[in-house]
Amino acid sequence: MTGAPEASEAAEPAEFTVGAVARRLGIPVATLRSWNRRYGIGPTRLPGRHRHYTAADLAALTRMVELVRAGASPASAAKAGRLVLEPAPELGAVEPVVTAAESMDVARLLHLLDAHLAHYGVIATWNRLCRPAFAVIVEHQRQGDGYIDVEHLLSWALTTSLHRCVPAVATPGGQVDLVLACTPGEQHVLPLEVLRAALADNRRPALLLGANVPTTALGQALSRYPLPPTVLLWSQSARTASVASVHAAELARCAVLLAGPGWAESASVPDRHILRSLEEAVEVLCGDSS
Repeated sequence: MTGAPEASEAAEPAEFTVGAVARRLGIPVATLRSWNRRYGIGPTRLPGRHRHYTAADLAALTRMVELVRAGASPASAAKAGRLVLEPAPELGAVEPVVTAAESMDVARLLHLLDAHLAHYGVIATWNRLCRPAFAVIVEHQRQGDGYIDVEHLLSWALTTSLHRCVPAVATPGGQVDLVLACTPGEQHVLPLEVLRAALADNRRPALLLGANVPTTALGQALSRYPLPPTVLLWSQSARTASVASVHAAELARCAVLLAGPGWAESASVPDRHILRSLEEAVEVLCGDSS
């Protein structure tokens, strides 16, 4: 019969001194104290008492340090760090997100998205929250309710949250070995925004060139690299599945990956493997970086 576990000397302490937190995070004590004063992350100063950080404070500061090292400003990183201290929202609670978008409540919408990203990460937020929310919006569009404005607002809010909660991974010299681009005429860049952030969640840097990248512009961008990067090309529909973009990347001696339903619907690339999910793309690209 197993009784209650005995206390272990290796058990995590309930509180941490400022010096212990600084050593764990690899940052100066002065920085911790500055962040405590400026952003309120950490213990409240009480007369005659030493500052002690709780496990929750440590979790928030760990997230803040990760974001600052990835290139975020301390102010934006502190905001994301504080979200870790809040109760986690219900994963997959679509109705509050759709309601906030319908009412044009930008502050509420951003807070909901930020909270999901902070607690659940990019992939779960996309699959369990955002994709179902967009499905609700598309159904309203099919019923003739308009909702184009609601779709645009949710797309903008998600892009904004991704950039401030999961900033681009900083790299020595600034250049990365992975380029994400939409094909010519392809305006649906949100899936690549999500992929960039999901890769950043896994410490994989990537450069996103954006929507509707002309073939000549893609070639010029790739020519600026001393070594050929890997290129992922996104196409939402068969109309934008441009083989010219594939040829431009290959002419620059780049490895080319294809993603998006447009390639699957096109007969122009029958012999190529197409990445068919966010999870598959992250697995392939993060494996490629190891």
